[in-house]
Amino acid sequence: MSITDLGSDSPPQELVADVFARDCGSRAAFEVVTSKWASLALLALGEGSYRFNALRRRVQGVSEKMLSQTLQALERDGMVTRDVVTTIPPRVEYALTPLGEGVAKKLRALADLLEGAAAEGALGQAAAEPGEEEPGEGRA
Repeated sequence: MSITDLGSDSPPQELVADVFARDCGSRAAFEVVTSKWASLALLALGEGSYRFNALRRRVQGVSEKMLSQTLQALERDGMVTRDVVTTIPPRVEYALTPLGEGVAKKLRALADLLEGAAAEGALGQAAAEPGEEEPGEGRA
């Protein structure tokens, strides 16, 4: 510890969470949350708990394997709970933790912004189907 650190009230640098730092745990969680399937799963679970197949139907286009891996990562990061209900046949339900709820609310605001922009046609070329030309564009 240096003399300049003695009078400091701030925590040591290794204890400060910084998503830009390569080894920070928040960065690993950020990478999971910002993946396409995790974001969509969190948005869906923000509507309420889901059984696996119902969640898979809600998040159109995700494979069973990818959804399973995504839910495991979200559970590992403390954003999703997996509840096994002992019935015949057994049921598994997924729901958000308080942390997951907070993340889902932020994602919902982002999704609302993007859905509004898409409805207004403000997303530009990215919203066009691959191989389609934007209206008003011609080939020279």
